[in-house]
This record gives sequence, structure tokens and C-alpha cells, in this order.
Amino acid sequence: MPEHVSVYQLLGMTLLVLVAVAWAIGLAVMLRRGRREAALWRSGHGLPALPHQRQTGPGRESVELTPAEEDAFAGLVRQLSGGR
Repeated sequence: MPEHVSVYQLLGMTLLVLVAVAWAIGLAVMLRRGRREAALWRSGHGLPALPHQRQTGPGRESVELTPAEEDAFAGLVRQLSGGR
């Protein structure tokens, strides 16, 4: 052990090296796990927590308007379109 280096400095450096190694190992594990999950997601399995999407949309709904409602709607459309 060098004479000009205190025990606390050596312990501090050792602790910093151990923390850096643990951080690097944790980062490698997280990146590897993320890469595997991305590969599974790209392969078509999708996300297991989300339901499958429907290929067709919902049925269309329509309501019959009375002549007074049709006139009111036409007036609203003219008003919003600026009389065009």
C-alpha cells in the first residue's frame, strides 16, 4: 500500500469500482432483456396485456330526422360554413 494514500481513499476507490462494475452489469442485463422483448414484439406476438384489435369497425348507426330537424341542421351547416 502506498504511503501517501490513506485507508479511506483506498476504501473509497474500491467502493467506487465495485459500484461501477455493478452498474455496468445491471445495464448489460437491462439491455439484453429489452432486446429480447423487442424481438418478441417484432415477431408478431404483440403485447400480452393488450387485447387483439378487431379487423372490422362497429356497425353504423343512423337516426331519422324530422323535416324540422333537417331544416335546422341545414341552417346550422350554412351558418358554420359561412354561407358557402
